Amino acid sequence: MKKKLFFLLILATTVSSCKDFLALTPEYQISDQTFYKNQNDFETALVGVYSTFRGLFNTSTVLYMTELTTDNTEIQWSSPSINEMQMDQNAVNSTNGLTQAAWNTCLYTISRSNAIINRIDAVSFDQAAKDRIKGEAKFLRAYSYFYLVRLFGNVPIITQEFSSPTEVAAADLSLKPSAPVYEMILKDLTEAETLLPAALNTDRTKASRSTVKAVLGKVYLTLKNYDQAATKLKEVIDAKQYSLVPNYQTLFTNGNNNLAESLFEIQYVSGRSVGNNYSALFTPAITSMAIFPNNLQGSGRIVPTKDLIRSYEAGDARKAVSVSDSVTLINGRKSYSPYGLKFVDFKAIDLSDGSVTFTVLRYADVLLMYAEVLNEQGKTADALPYINQVRKRANLPDLSGLTQAALRLAIEKERRVEFLFEGQRWFDLLRTGRAQAVLNAHYASLNLSFKVDDFELIFPIPQNEIDLNPAIVKQNPGY
Repeated sequence: MKKKLFFLLILATTVSSCKDFLALTPEYQISDQTFYKNQNDFETALVGVYSTFRGLFNTSTVLYMTELTTDNTEIQWSSPSINEMQMDQNAVNSTNGLTQAAWNTCLYTISRSNAIINRIDAVSFDQAAKDRIKGEAKFLRAYSYFYLVRLFGNVPIITQEFSSPTEVAAADLSLKPSAPVYEMILKDLTEAETLLPAALNTDRTKASRSTVKAVLGKVYLTLKNYDQAATKLKEVIDAKQYSLVPNYQTLFTNGNNNLAESLFEIQYVSGRSVGNNYSALFTPAITSMAIFPNNLQGSGRIVPTKDLIRSYEAGDARKAVSVSDSVTLINGRKSYSPYGLKFVDFKAIDLSDGSVTFTVLRYADVLLMYAEVLNEQGKTADALPYINQVRKRANLPDLSGLTQAALRLAIEKERRVEFLFEGQRWFDLLRTGRAQAVLNAHYASLNLSFKVDDFELIFPIPQNEIDLNPAIVKQNPGY
């Protein structure tokens, strides 16, 4: 991995963007010595960090690892790749390309963030702008580490830049236990919170202070530090900068940019090779279906399970805009074939180039996390209004009179249907310690021999990293 890290970290000091370089040194001469000279350079570099982070979602890596591994979705396509089948069967090995992609994307984002964080204080320009850029870089570094530590457990902690192979070779690139990784995540987020302005950024593709608070709340919740999680999540709620949109469907269809519910999102534009592939992944691999222009065929790689479809309560308004159990064919008939509707661009003329924005974090998550925190603090009655806000939008009756244990299960069920296809299910089941019980029961109900063992609650370190990095002396246990 040292060779790979050297490649990634050196790349982070170069610039690849749409910036006009005509007034600068010729592009082939641009280096870490001629760049990072003014605010505009750092703004451009920050665009690069966001662009790298969005790679987790552009190729659906996160959705394969957090949805296809769960009882939410399955593969319908008759000829899936080995990588996809391993995710669907919870039998991932160390050569899986999807885990390698997640690992690389997170480390590349971290590397680019490091370049900004380590250089920005030495350059003189407007302090408010400097603080904002530094805060966003720290947010992206922390968020990348948050994905890494939850997916892989022990990971390398890298905060420095490298300018030569010798420096890379001398660096400590060994895997660190999750505790110091979480310490770094919390430190970065806490600092980012103070650096970002209090005013809401109307561009939801960029982090605001409340975005950072919400992620802090999620990290504290993951660590079962309920008091601090409650503080941060309540601060987001009390700021009143966000609200639930009245119509659930508007969150997942064309034109869903910068909605009042969105805390952080990935925007896509079709026709410019910057679209998403959700329209193919979530829809059936049927040649004769008529749901897209030109009767395009989906790929059926991440489609809802029957169990998921049955999990919606009667009258839940989310069901009709999230999933369908049949597809309209060219001849006008319908064929049974479950598929997803969220984030699908039904106007797309290229199913790998969809324009629907993907929301990484939204206000409903804040409300349900806060309900979970209050319940874990023994404040079950106080938690109910927050889950009921989410249920009200779904046209469901309020919950009342539940015990703490009953509300735990109610929140789990609510999060499942609320955040289908949003990359939450795997992390939710891990956080609550319910992954094995829920997923193994799901496999058993289908008479499948699949099973989630203890060691499979984290993914294997990519074998390529072990081969290249002598500091990684062993694989995650069980692999």
